[in-house]
Amino acid sequence: MSNATDNISIVANELSLSAKQVQATADLLNEGGTVPFIARYRKEATNSLDEVQVLAIRDRLIQLDDLDKRREAILKSLEERSLLSDELKTKVIVAKTMVELEDIYLPYRPKRRTKAMAAKEKGLEPLAQEIFDCALDNPRKTAENFISEEKGVASADDALSGARDIIAEWINENQQVRTQARHFWTKKSNIKSTVVSGKDTDAVKFKDYYDWSEPIESAPSHRVLALLRGEKEGLLKVEVGPQSDDLIKQLENFLIKRRNPCAEQIKLALADCYKRLLAPSMETEIRQLYKAKADIEAIKVFSDNIRQLLMAPPLGQVPMLAVDPGFRTGCKLAVLDQQGKLLHHDVIYLHEAEAAKEASSSSAGKKLIELCQKHNIGAIAIGNGTAGRESESFIKKLLLKKSDGSKIPIVMVNESGASIYSASEVAREEFPNLDLTVRGAVSIGRRLMDPLAELVKIEPKSIGVGQYQHDVDQTALQKSLDDAVTSCVNSVGVELNTASKQLLTYVSGLGPQLAGNIVKHREENGAFKSRTELKKVARLGAKAYEQAAGFLRIHDGKNPLDTSAVHPESYSVVDAMAADLGCKVAELLQKEELRRKIDINKYITDKIGLPTLKDIVNELAKPGRDPRDRFEQVEFADGINTINDLKTGMIMDGVVTNVTAFGAFVDIGVHQDGLVHISELADKFVKVPADVVKVQQKVKVKVMSVDADRKRISLSMKNLGAK
Repeated sequence: MSNATDNISIVANELSLSAKQVQATADLLNEGGTVPFIARYRKEATNSLDEVQVLAIRDRLIQLDDLDKRREAILKSLEERSLLSDELKTKVIVAKTMVELEDIYLPYRPKRRTKAMAAKEKGLEPLAQEIFDCALDNPRKTAENFISEEKGVASADDALSGARDIIAEWINENQQVRTQARHFWTKKSNIKSTVVSGKDTDAVKFKDYYDWSEPIESAPSHRVLALLRGEKEGLLKVEVGPQSDDLIKQLENFLIKRRNPCAEQIKLALADCYKRLLAPSMETEIRQLYKAKADIEAIKVFSDNIRQLLMAPPLGQVPMLAVDPGFRTGCKLAVLDQQGKLLHHDVIYLHEAEAAKEASSSSAGKKLIELCQKHNIGAIAIGNGTAGRESESFIKKLLLKKSDGSKIPIVMVNESGASIYSASEVAREEFPNLDLTVRGAVSIGRRLMDPLAELVKIEPKSIGVGQYQHDVDQTALQKSLDDAVTSCVNSVGVELNTASKQLLTYVSGLGPQLAGNIVKHREENGAFKSRTELKKVARLGAKAYEQAAGFLRIHDGKNPLDTSAVHPESYSVVDAMAADLGCKVAELLQKEELRRKIDINKYITDKIGLPTLKDIVNELAKPGRDPRDRFEQVEFADGINTINDLKTGMIMDGVVTNVTAFGAFVDIGVHQDGLVHISELADKFVKVPADVVKVQQKVKVKVMSVDADRKRISLSMKNLGAK
């Protein structure tokens, strides 16, 4: 039977890694190691595998483990029913895929009463066997011997019909037949769609697919998911299947051993098998296969987008005025200190402000000027929803300035998911007495300060950067998104004394319970002064401390290394480096000339090798440096606030909000994102949009067409490039 050692070899071969690397990774995972921890702090054990490789090992080992569990369940079932021969046991044990395993088990799987079962009960199996072996010169004459009033076989035709039912089931359950059929269906099937009768009006969003057909093997993932969504909504009829009967001819040649009168009976049985059993089974399989492939691609797009969004450059810690814009209900204002703490909230009404001759003389203008001066505001964040551009235009007229006389930056912030946060348990816990819109304003401001810290509070599926996220495998999607968020959080590092429970939850080795315990400990005992104080947190044991400590930061703590990514387990090495140079650790962090004198080869031990030592020295040069890019502001075109303001040919600045398999959506400041189709992304042919653009990237676009009624904007980046 397949075992753990076999699986290690399989994964090593598939991923072109050594068995030693895979085994070490598997051991670390089994010991409770997280992917970020293994990739960052156990390079000696894995020979410097990165997160992507560790994830691939983890996921493939899980798949193989699932295969082994299914194999064991099948063997147990066969043994309990006294069906397990040595030959069958060997077949089950050597099966390499779930499909192969299920094909082997199919003839023995407990099933509902079938036509073949009924025929066998009538004693027709011997007749079926002789016909299937092409051993009869006159099947009809032999069939007369099976006529039995007692068994319900009234005629030779009845006997032949029952025999064909048995043969049809044999054909359907034949492993070679299914393999051949599966290959044919995979390579030769089309996916076809037609609009459901009487649904033309309701199905207008699927208009392109009213009469559609293409080879499913080459159909892009987004189209497969679109067609299946149309079918699920009852608007499209979708069929999957080959366009020829060549398979039946191939199977006839495979199944018919002699061209005698039995051949005709086998042909009839095969035709019945194909229509009633094999074709429906193959259609289900092929649908599942290509749905799974489409899911994988869509999930990858979603995860990549989430990663880019979370790793978007932060503006940084500055006093912030955040605006959740609105017309009728007014613009909700939230003043935040540089740590994101809410200091004050208010509301202004644009229609009242517009009635004033001068923006600065309006009540709204005066209120904004007063708030900026009183709280020394360093930036203004405005949500990009309804009234966003109008709010931006009004605030710009105020010519607001910082205390040093420089202009206060006014930034439009993508507010996707802010309303989800506002109504969430997290927001209610944080601001139990505030209106939803005020909570939304706070989220908008914090999102500008630090996208990662704020967006982890929102369910990733609600952020709006996916493709058919509600149609894909939800378990696989959640797992992939959790991996992406975890990777981002640990890549950036988390400030232990200010991080929210939600942010701490994603730190390697923690989770919701320990994250909550850390926040509670912080509230009851004050700020952590060192990483070692983590050990005092309730239920945070040695393993959790090992996994988490290196990803947590303490600025202005007792130990200067606590602000870095150097793991506490390696502090003694840095202490030794400093001692050998006759200086303090803090001086090593500050002076490059001292770091240049370090000979890392002196500190190699059986536990710490060159990879870790190189990481330590690199970290000493930039302790705790944020890996994200510097923040750059996007300025939308003045006076172009709605889709009706757009004209074909306009060249505009924008920011990418979503990347899909068919192109990229770009915010150009008109409340409706435009689409840059894959064919318009670059001067040269583009196969994968993500190779050209990323979420949050600044771009220049040209307006190609505008359909205000359908709220569709077609854009191009050809001959313009990324800004």
